[in-house]
Amino acid sequence: MSRADIRLVATDLDGTLLRHDGQVPPLTRAVLRAIEESQRHLVFVTGRPPRWMPMVVEATGHAGVAVCGNGAVVMDLHSERILEVSPVAPGDAAEAARRLREAIPGIAFAAERVESDGDEVSVRFVREEHYRARWPTPDGCPVGPLEELLAGRGAVKVLARVPLPGDPEPGLLVQPPRIGSSGGTEVDRLLDAAHALLADVVTVTHSNPADTLLEISARGVSKASALERLAKERGVAAEHVVAFGDQPNDLPMLRWAGLSYAVANAHPDVLAAVHAHAPSVDDEGVARTLIELLDLAVDLDGEGM
Repeated sequence: MSRADIRLVATDLDGTLLRHDGQVPPLTRAVLRAIEESQRHLVFVTGRPPRWMPMVVEATGHAGVAVCGNGAVVMDLHSERILEVSPVAPGDAAEAARRLREAIPGIAFAAERVESDGDEVSVRFVREEHYRARWPTPDGCPVGPLEELLAGRGAVKVLARVPLPGDPEPGLLVQPPRIGSSGGTEVDRLLDAAHALLADVVTVTHSNPADTLLEISARGVSKASALERLAKERGVAAEHVVAFGDQPNDLPMLRWAGLSYAVANAHPDVLAAVHAHAPSVDDEGVARTLIELLDLAVDLDGEGM
């Protein structure tokens, strides 16, 4: 694929575009600006819920469109408005939870619940009492059984976490676990088991090899399904898309795109599935690859450097 053929750039955020400290370095910001100035489409494709996007919006200068929740939410980052949602139906969420509870003792659930106020759609975090949060959660979030929390409402994503030895009391925030000598394979085994249990009801994936968290979306919803729809709306075919990722939740998108890259720090399955490799996230691999691939003229002066 030549640079003239690339009309849409899609990239994952955490572990791919955002450094491990969560920052967007000046070179990366300049490259994102140059992509939009080149009249190409820019799409961030992430597992993050909408409530985790304001920092990204600010750091990237309100650039592009975002696919959040592993494909379940589309946001316009220029206006920070949710444009559409593809939620898990309450009955499907309840059935997935029932099967997982029978198979995995101690598993607990949370969700990003869809709420609406007239024409405005929002997403709210809710959790079961014994769900152990490993990231900051909003104050005053509703707590109760998953089935009651989602009664009559869909969820853009259901989270299922298996407790780890040494976890604190339920509901307390703990630090995300580090990747140990096992290389994070426990969650890969959980994902394989969940695929076998849930494939006829929902889509299930994971995005962190150092955790024991499964991420559940509506059946058929993935980063690829949302990105394909966005691309078609813009008249862009898959062969004119370049995509970057690092974890199993990126695999559908990377397999769909005409040209796919994994950053050097990616999951082994991702490294094996793509067309090419980019430098690691902390070396700004996405930005450096795009400069070379698209022959971008990057203006760092615009970043105050």
